[in-house]
Amino acid sequence: MWPTLLFGLLLASVAGWIFTAYYQARRIRSLERSHEEIQVEETLVFDFLHGLGEAFRETIRPQELHRLIVEGATRILDAHGGALYMTDRTGGRLTPAFISKGCPPLVDVPLNILQQAAATPIALESYLRLHSVTPGEGILGHVWQTGQPGCFTELSEAPELAKLHGSAFGAVSVMAAPLRYGNQDLGVLALANGPTGAPFSQADFVVFKSIAEQSAFALYNAIIYSMANEKKRLDHDLEIARDIQRILLPAEAPAINGFQISGINVPARQVSGDYFDYIRVDDERLGVAIADVSGKGVPASLIMAICRSVLRAEAARNPSPADVLRKVNRQLYPDIKEDMFISMAYLILNHQSDGVTLARAGHDAPLLYKRQSQTVTPIKSPGMVVGIDSGSVFDRLTTDFAVPLEREDCLVLYTDGVTEALNTEGDEFGFDRMAQSVRASATDGAQAIVRRVIEDVRNFTGSLPQNDDITLIAIRKT
Repeated sequence: MWPTLLFGLLLASVAGWIFTAYYQARRIRSLERSHEEIQVEETLVFDFLHGLGEAFRETIRPQELHRLIVEGATRILDAHGGALYMTDRTGGRLTPAFISKGCPPLVDVPLNILQQAAATPIALESYLRLHSVTPGEGILGHVWQTGQPGCFTELSEAPELAKLHGSAFGAVSVMAAPLRYGNQDLGVLALANGPTGAPFSQADFVVFKSIAEQSAFALYNAIIYSMANEKKRLDHDLEIARDIQRILLPAEAPAINGFQISGINVPARQVSGDYFDYIRVDDERLGVAIADVSGKGVPASLIMAICRSVLRAEAARNPSPADVLRKVNRQLYPDIKEDMFISMAYLILNHQSDGVTLARAGHDAPLLYKRQSQTVTPIKSPGMVVGIDSGSVFDRLTTDFAVPLEREDCLVLYTDGVTEALNTEGDEFGFDRMAQSVRASATDGAQAIVRRVIEDVRNFTGSLPQNDDITLIAIRKT
C-alpha cells in the first residue's frame, strides 16, 4: 500500500511540475511576444518622432508635414486611415489638411454623394477635401470645441457615422484629439478603423494622445518657422527697397554760387516717407524740395517715389515754385487715397540775383536765421497739402513767396520728425529747441546746422527709438 501511495504522489508531483513548466513557458512566450510588440511600437514611435525632427532640418512644406503626421500615426496604431483638420485663418472652422487613403468618412456625408461614391470613389474624396467643420459639428467639431480627446467605439453618439454602420464606408472605431500648443488652437487629429478592423483599445488611446501632443508641437514649430522665413524674406525685400530709395535721394548737395547747402534723411524704419531733392531748373536756378508723406513704411515710400518723378518732370525750366506745386497736386490728386496726403515745400535759388522764392504746400514753416539780429523766425507762407483738393482751392492758396537772404543768413527746411521727437517724459523737441540749435550753429555753416540739430534731437530722445522719419536741409547765403 505504501509503495502505491508514494508512487501516486510522485506521479502527481511530476504532473504538477510539467504543468507548471508548461504554464510558465507559455507565460514567458506571451511576455516575449508582448515585449516584441512593445519594442516594435517603441520603434515606430521613435521613427515618428525622428521623422518630425528631421523634417525641420530643412524647410518643410506644410502639406508634407501634414502627411507625415497622419501616415505616421496610422502606421504606429495600425489604423485603416487618418485625417488632419486644421483651424482656418478666421479660427471659426476646421478645414481638411490631409486625409489618408482608406480613412472612413469622419463627417456627415449627403446620401447623393454616397450613391455617387459607390460607382465613382473620387466623388467622396472630393467632397471630404472641400467640406469644413464648424464647432460642435460631429465628432471632430465636438472634440475641437471641448478640447478633450475621445476614443469612440460606440458610434450611436455620433449619428453622422452611425448611419454608415455596416456599409463599405462605415467606421467601427474612431480616436480624435485636439491639437493645441500654448494658446494656439491648431486643429484636430483623428484615426479610424473600418468594418474589417478591430476597435481601438485604451492602450492605443494612450499612445494616440501622445502622438497628438507631439504633432501639435511640430505644427506649432512649423508655424514659427514659416513666420520666421516670411519675416526674413520681407526684411530682405525692405533692404532692397531701402537701397533703391537711397539711390533716389541725393547723396550730396550740388554746388551753386552764393549758397551753401546740406541735407540729410534719417528714416524711422527701413524705408522713409520723407523726401528731399535738389533739382537743376536751368543754368541760373536750383530747386530745393522737401516733402513728408502721411504715414510710414512701404506705402509712404511708394507715394514718395511717385511724387519725386512728377516734381522733377514739372520743375524743369519752370521758375515759379507755386506753379510747380500746383501741377504736382493736379497730377497726384487722382491717385492718392483719401486718408493720405503730402506736405511739401519747394524753393528756387537764383545765384545771379541771389534771390530765394518759396512755395509751401502745408509743410512745416521753414526757419529763417538772420545773422545781423541772430534771430530765428518761421516763414509762414500760405498753402495747403498735396492730394486733398483737385486744384480749385489748392491753386488759390499756393503762391510764390520771396525770402530775403543777406550774407550769412540761413534758411532751414525740416519735417515734423524733428520737432515732434519725444523724450522719455513724453515731451516734444519742439520749435524752441530747434531754433536754439540753429542759432548755436548757424555761424559755422550749413553742415554744422544739420549736424547740430540731429545731435541735439538724439540727446533729447535718449534711448527711445525714433518714432518718425527725420529730414533736414540747411541753406546758407555766402
